[in-house]
Amino acid sequence: MARVTVADWEDIRKLARGYCRTVDSTRSRKRMDGSATVVKEGHAPYGTDDVSDDVTQDAVLLFAQRLRDVLSSCARAPESGPARESQAWIYVRKDGAEMTITRVTLQRWAVRDAAARNGYRLDVPPTEIDATPGAQVMRGLPHVENAARAAVAYHASQHSAEIFRTAFGDGQEFPVLRDALTIATQAEDLGRAGILARMAQARHGGAYGSRRAVIRTRDAARTEWQELSGRLDEARDALVYGGTLSAESD
Repeated sequence: MARVTVADWEDIRKLARGYCRTVDSTRSRKRMDGSATVVKEGHAPYGTDDVSDDVTQDAVLLFAQRLRDVLSSCARAPESGPARESQAWIYVRKDGAEMTITRVTLQRWAVRDAAARNGYRLDVPPTEIDATPGAQVMRGLPHVENAARAAVAYHASQHSAEIFRTAFGDGQEFPVLRDALTIATQAEDLGRAGILARMAQARHGGAYGSRRAVIRTRDAARTEWQELSGRLDEARDALVYGGTLSAESD
């Protein structure tokens, strides 16, 4: 937090207010209302429960964490300067590609993720109940079939490890996914582990983050995942519905 300046706070607050206001414009239920429990002379001395204030507080913490990680792991960009506004770093993405980021980039990422934590996302359209004025008041009770689906989902979640072991086995049929899981289990931060780039270099050689090698590795992993996904569905159905089907056949 020592690296977070007053200007960073102000910038993040402006971004959070703009982001939440944009999300509110798509929904009938507005959460950016500036309401407060205690108000003195038109001022809220102890803050408000406005969603943008919650997003701002969470975003500042996320920004501080990411700024610390960037300073310790990313090289300075050639155009980077000593001033706060001109600082820039070379960031390696998950797919191995490089991009230049600034403090503003980190602030935008922090606001986006903090808003998602508080239920505000621009990339997810509002549900019908949020988009229709007054729909919250008229919301009905859950249907019986929804309760049955929830029970099945709960039962399957209790046996997720067995389902995965049944489908994945020892991993010999899914070598790319097996390598990815091995690297992931050893990584402290999945977002910065460079799993695809490391796998691509180990399997195909060449420079770290080579686009062609990364694409080949990604496509191979995607093919294996499609096969594994089908087997997971079969294993889940056998576990959840197997007993019911055998009883019906008897």
